[in-house]
Amino acid sequence: MRKLDRYVMRTVGGAMLLVMMVVLSLDLIFAFIAELDDAEADYQTLQALLYVFMTLPRRIYDYLPLGAFMGCLVGLGAMASSSELTVIRAAGVSIRRIIWSAMKPTLLVVVIGLLIGEYVAPPFERMAQSQKAVAQGAGSNIASARGIWHREGDTFIHLNAVQPNGVLHGVSLFRFSDRRSMVTATFAERAIHQGDHWLLQNAVTTRFHPQSTEREAHQQLRWDTGLSPEVLSVLIVKPENLSMSGLFTYASYLDQQELSSASYWLAFWKKVLMPVGTAVMVLVAISFVFGPLRSVTMGFRVFTGLIVGLLFKYMQDLLGPMSLVFGFDPILAILVPILINAVVGVLLMRRAG
Repeated sequence: MRKLDRYVMRTVGGAMLLVMMVVLSLDLIFAFIAELDDAEADYQTLQALLYVFMTLPRRIYDYLPLGAFMGCLVGLGAMASSSELTVIRAAGVSIRRIIWSAMKPTLLVVVIGLLIGEYVAPPFERMAQSQKAVAQGAGSNIASARGIWHREGDTFIHLNAVQPNGVLHGVSLFRFSDRRSMVTATFAERAIHQGDHWLLQNAVTTRFHPQSTEREAHQQLRWDTGLSPEVLSVLIVKPENLSMSGLFTYASYLDQQELSSASYWLAFWKKVLMPVGTAVMVLVAISFVFGPLRSVTMGFRVFTGLIVGLLFKYMQDLLGPMSLVFGFDPILAILVPILINAVVGVLLMRRAG
């Protein structure tokens, strides 16, 4: 029996690896082509290639649930097509044991995904984004369209690039009065963290008076803010590409500032529930193999798997923005598709049993 367990694990695990290699290869090719469209200043072919390579951990993390789902569907589907599953069941192996054997590679995928998503992908993503922004001339443009915005009190902050070592490029500070009129506007080429404050370099401040403006230039200017390098490093990447700890820290910071944090809580719960969602998708794949897709061709099985995977993704992508617009708990936007797929998987398995 243990040999049969290992055979199922090896077949399913190999199919998962094959699916990941194919999907990642295609994604990297298209990503590199897309990056060439952004080539400008010092950001050329070599830098674009380096950027794509540095975002590889994030891409692996994004495709792991799909790889587990499609790999299980392809692996068990191949065994069903060659009647191996029928022979295994005739040898006295129960469906539950086959499910557990197919789930073991999934557990490995989940653990790898958690480690990559928490410790590997976020720092590489921050470095990739910051190096790309600097190569595109982040320090020379005021309020670049590629930068990030943040509000702290009566000051609106725009940063063209944030480097992980506590250096900011292209810092714009716009301070407003209670009547929503601009009081000062400051632009600095760089800002360096000094422990309890930031030091703006090559800064220019414009003060707006009722009838005139006043311009001041500073080689160095102190900037006191509650933003630390750790908090700012969270801003340069999309919420879904951050670690769970980073999401929790920044979402809590936004709550303290009485700012909207729903998008970060949504990304946080999506990462927390990723292992559950992956396991449920694999259960659906197994139920398809033992149920309605038991005797179909491999091409149709792969096509069906893609449709189901896309429906699951689109359902979460639809409910996520809806939670932000209508104000219901973001965790529901992640849980509802998982629960629906879990019910479908359990019902199909009962019919197969």
